[in-house]
Amino acid sequence: MSRTLVTLTAVLVLTALVTGRTCGAEAATLYVAPNGNDAWSGRATRPNTDRTDGPLATLGAACRAARTLGTEAPRRIVVQAGEYYIDEPIVLTDRNNGLTIEATASTDVTLYGGRMVTGWQKDGPDFYAATLPGVKEGQWDFRALIVNGRYCPRARLPKEGRFEHRSVFDVPWMSTTGGGWKRKPTGIELTTMKYRPEDLGPWLDIRNAEITVYHMWDDSMVGIAAIDTATHTLTFSSPTGHPAGAFGVKTYVVWNVREGLTEPGQWYLDRTAGKVVYWPLPGEDMSQAKVLAPAVESILRIQGRRDRPVRDITLKGLTLSATTTPLKAGGFGAGLFDGALSVSGAENCAFRDLEIVNVGGQGIKTTGTNLRIQRCHVHHVGACGIRFGGTELEISDNHIHDVGLTYPSAIALTGGGKDSLLAHNHVHHAPYSAVTCGGENNVIEANRIHDAMLELHDGGGIYCFGGKNLILRGNYIHDIIDTGGYGASAYYLDEQSEGCVVEGNLSVNVVRPSHNHMARGNTIRNNVFVNDGDLRLTWPKSSDYRFEKNILWAKGKIVFDNREGITTLAGNVLYSAAGQVECKKLDQYTQTGAYEMQPEAANVLADPKLTAFRHGKVEFAADSPARVLGIEPIDVSGAGPRP
Repeated sequence: MSRTLVTLTAVLVLTALVTGRTCGAEAATLYVAPNGNDAWSGRATRPNTDRTDGPLATLGAACRAARTLGTEAPRRIVVQAGEYYIDEPIVLTDRNNGLTIEATASTDVTLYGGRMVTGWQKDGPDFYAATLPGVKEGQWDFRALIVNGRYCPRARLPKEGRFEHRSVFDVPWMSTTGGGWKRKPTGIELTTMKYRPEDLGPWLDIRNAEITVYHMWDDSMVGIAAIDTATHTLTFSSPTGHPAGAFGVKTYVVWNVREGLTEPGQWYLDRTAGKVVYWPLPGEDMSQAKVLAPAVESILRIQGRRDRPVRDITLKGLTLSATTTPLKAGGFGAGLFDGALSVSGAENCAFRDLEIVNVGGQGIKTTGTNLRIQRCHVHHVGACGIRFGGTELEISDNHIHDVGLTYPSAIALTGGGKDSLLAHNHVHHAPYSAVTCGGENNVIEANRIHDAMLELHDGGGIYCFGGKNLILRGNYIHDIIDTGGYGASAYYLDEQSEGCVVEGNLSVNVVRPSHNHMARGNTIRNNVFVNDGDLRLTWPKSSDYRFEKNILWAKGKIVFDNREGITTLAGNVLYSAAGQVECKKLDQYTQTGAYEMQPEAANVLADPKLTAFRHGKVEFAADSPARVLGIEPIDVSGAGPRP
């Protein structure tokens, strides 16, 4: 070795030792604890004996302190067991690159984006109320309340179901890719609604009242600016996403009025009186109750820019709870609202083992490159569970459920981008679609999905809009009920989806397992679709499909809408216990004829003799025609989070 090389090596080693950048250098660690003090260094886990140093008291202070350490070496913040309340979002920027924030192992760490509500007093025979500063003045507003860990339902009218209104908007919908409405709605059409006089009246406190106007696949929650009791007209405080009466849907619900308190557990925010009013559950002692009212839209915000992205941040083991949303229509999928964890302009970040619970907006909302959302539990949220966008994302092994508690258009897991993986998630109890994904070259596999489409229409277990070369593989979707409107599906390829493959999936107890609309050049193969009633598969305005080696088993009839959209129909086993396999011809969306499918050499109309499928493992009897056709057995019993 030359003297020059030896000298250079020595200099590099010395530099590494001085800067602390040797391989395996220990990360600088800061600690946060409920008994901490933001004036301390944060370098110790507990206060010293004379209480002159110890952990920090807040995560915000720890994040600011971490910036002073520079970004050349890894840094870590350990948050110790306890509850932490914030009154503004904690913001991480590129100055926090390389930071890990984690809860102490096996402890509960909860960050609340709200305030404790105390001082409850009787308010009538059944209700309790607490005065809140800033509510009457319009400085504090919220639409979520958490009582003893429960996301409480708001006061609503009617008690069950929906009111019907009298507004009409008979303009044809030309589809999203067709430009939306044939005629653009006017401002008046987007801000007014005719109601029936027997439903509402001069008693309505318009400062408190909020209204959800239902559309076909989304909704609009808005405030009320005026009520005209002579013409029976409501004027909204902000525009709806679609006019009242669009798509032929003419229903609405009124929230947050005293008249809507009809059963224990409900609440409303009385802006006129400056108080929150709650009807306790039986046995609930309001002097001991833990009540939280949210004050922020986000708890943690990771904010990067294109020229200064946030990189290499990891969040682990935290619980985020209690956020709110502004009063405005949220758009498709309630997409305009922020997340309790909000991430933008990020690269190479990971979010693991988080719990997001009892938040008013999105649980997690992210955009970036090479992001990982893994083993998170997102539940009881007002809007979407996880909303994502970007490139090379992995969203895996998460449990997402009970979403859309305030906004029924919310989706449990939704996003786009490209080259991403959505795998092994358990998704259930969603008012609209469970999973939606567009973009390019994304893989959706091994997810377990059920109990979606509980309120709205024209969606599914997995709904793909404009997807290019998507793969839907090895998923298990079951028990999705069609509640009317434009229907509910298991696997749905919508407008301009091309080059997609739907293979190795199981659908049980979904009337329409495969819906394809304005899509072309896609392949559906080696799936098993089972239903105790009818099965309906649809291809309106679709073309050039391959439908191969699938098994359809129905106690009722099997119907193909626009079978002409399928170029290759081969190697399938179609069994209707009712003895009916019918094809309907469509012109656009109108049926122009029907015919019975005849046995063909390429397909078999016979019992596939399934011997098991309820738990996700599909097996065939030894003499099943599926074996003759070379249909592969399907095992999706491992769909959902891995141990």
